Amino acid sequence: MKIVIIDDDRLAAMSLKTILESGGSITAEAVGSCGEDAVRLYEEHIPDILLMDIRMEGMDGIQAGEIILKKFPDARILYLTTFADDEYIVKALNMGAKGYILKQDFEGIAPAMEAIMSGQSVFGDRIIGKLPTLMKTREDFDFKSYGITDKEKSIMELVASGFSNKEIASKLFLGEGTVRNYISGLLEKLSLRDRTQLAVFYYTEVRGSRS
Repeated sequence: MKIVIIDDDRLAAMSLKTILESGGSITAEAVGSCGEDAVRLYEEHIPDILLMDIRMEGMDGIQAGEIILKKFPDARILYLTTFADDEYIVKALNMGAKGYILKQDFEGIAPAMEAIMSGQSVFGDRIIGKLPTLMKTREDFDFKSYGITDKEKSIMELVASGFSNKEIASKLFLGEGTVRNYISGLLEKLSLRDRTQLAVFYYTEVRGSRS
């Protein structure tokens, strides 16, 4: 797995590079320290995953991510930060980032990247736990106007809660292939790209943003 690491703390970035490469399956192609570096190094290396801090001087990680995803819609961006900031979480979700985890969850970084490479989106437990408090329940969402069935509604809720296809299949007594088909159908009906956007749609459109 090829990655690029962006962190304004150069020592932290180099330490992270050394530790992640020690496992043998990850190669850090380059290390940068700002948003401008992120854009340049992503274009230069096209890594499997861009591991990036958020708060940096000049162009921050969110701004860099938006530029990269506009040009490379399939880019996999994993935000690694010390800040569980509500505004950053919502922005990262809305822009299509593949993950947002805290640096304190250090042991989970490599597994998070493996999960992203397998097609999952990864948001640490502390991040997922904050989402319901950022939102309020809305009773007026019209599922029928989108052609969404009760079963699809249940699956959407479970995806938004961070459950994997296997876990959803177990909870709803379905096969994993059936769950994948339901999710594909939801994405098509809602004109969404992936399960992260489906989760964002659920929290922002179905439950509604907290004012």
